[in-house]
Amino acid sequence: MPPKIRELIKRLKQAGFIDRGGKGSHRNFTHPCCQLPITISGGAGDDAKLYQVRQVQAALEEVKHETK
Repeated sequence: MPPKIRELIKRLKQAGFIDRGGKGSHRNFTHPCCQLPITISGGAGDDAKLYQVRQVQAALEEVKHETK
């Protein structure tokens, strides 16, 4: 079962990403160590799509490598 959007957002915020807002159900997250912003779309209770899960995992890995 895929994680919920709220879980992806929680992981991003715990890693230090900042929610820059967005239009409608889109949220843009930025981090000083991450080159590209991460865009998450959908309601908090919606299931995350596979590409969203992979995008968040890649961003978290990038931040983890930069902070070491």
